[in-house]
Amino acid sequence: MLRPIPLLLAAALLCPLAARDAAAQGSSSDVGAAPDATAPPDAPGLSHATVRPDVTAPPDFREEFLGQFDASARKLVALARAMPAETFDWRPMEGVASVADAFMHIARYNYYYPEVALGVEAPEDVEYERLQGVVTEKERVIPILEASMEHVRSHVQAMSPTDLEAPTRLYGREVAKWAVLLQLVTHMNEHLGQEIAYARMNRVVPPWSR
Repeated sequence: MLRPIPLLLAAALLCPLAARDAAAQGSSSDVGAAPDATAPPDAPGLSHATVRPDVTAPPDFREEFLGQFDASARKLVALARAMPAETFDWRPMEGVASVADAFMHIARYNYYYPEVALGVEAPEDVEYERLQGVVTEKERVIPILEASMEHVRSHVQAMSPTDLEAPTRLYGREVAKWAVLLQLVTHMNEHLGQEIAYARMNRVVPPWSR
């Protein structure tokens, strides 16, 4: 039988946003603005990536991205639905993201990356910087999460190969727009893993593993 301390340590290792947000905001409930696209080299994501301007996206990149994105999106929504409402304010230890925080962190960046790096503004009624740490109820979290995913999906579907190859900036580096989409789905999968750990620690089996 596993002892609780190793479980907590494992969860902490799966929660990079916790340390990042705690350092930047003081606590997971203190919501600040999303990081600037010209953030310094220690910013998360592409800031440490090696930029290779000679690399181009494969011809079927958009379809492959949407397939990967949709698979992850379905798992996240299924997991959110499977988690009991009373677990949405649960966190493995003080000072780290709760179940709801992590879902809203994903939604936040589903709006942030397109806005700052793809030129796609969030809807007027969406204040994405005020999701994480503010929206905590299951009945609100799920539709907001789904709407953020549809926001990404609809705009990627409209992107042409030329659009995907167009240069942009993210975290202070020049990259192609298709690389921003890689960052977006990588970020989403990172926190899917976090939510899986949270679910298991609350004795919730991910629906696709049953």
